[in-house]
Amino acid sequence: MQKTVFLLALGGVALLGTTGLAISHCEIPCGIYNDTLRVVMIREDIATVEKSMKAIRDLGAAEKPHWNQLVRWVRNKEEHAGKIQEIVTRYFLTQRIKVPAEGDREAREKYVRRLVALHQLLVTAMKMKQSTDPAVCRTARSLLDEFSRAYFSAEDRAHLGTHRGN
Repeated sequence: MQKTVFLLALGGVALLGTTGLAISHCEIPCGIYNDTLRVVMIREDIATVEKSMKAIRDLGAAEKPHWNQLVRWVRNKEEHAGKIQEIVTRYFLTQRIKVPAEGDREAREKYVRRLVALHQLLVTAMKMKQSTDPAVCRTARSLLDEFSRAYFSAEDRAHLGTHRGN
């Protein structure tokens, strides 16, 4: 009896250990997630990267840097810049931004503005990983605003404005 319980428990642990981590979206049209929340999440990630950059600069400038804390802030900065890249690619680019119908010039221009803003945001997120310059975060916010203007209705942008606590 004890051996059976032990083997079941061991099998359960092994099964848990082999399952992958859940990603931020299931990539099926389930309708659970919403676009404005994704933008709010990106804005929070930018603020976290900015806070991390400041901590890295401050810790690095100390006479005797606390290396463990410094490493933790670098990892935090990398993680949140990666989250931005994840939302942009796996949510907006693969699921939400649709190729317009042939001949619809206005839709095509809007599509291109969205793609350009998102691509530039991806590049800026990469620069966030490479830098501690707060200007990179300002650029990211500006690009997110640019994308929002090209993507959301005026009503949705007004709603997003209520979430600008950072």
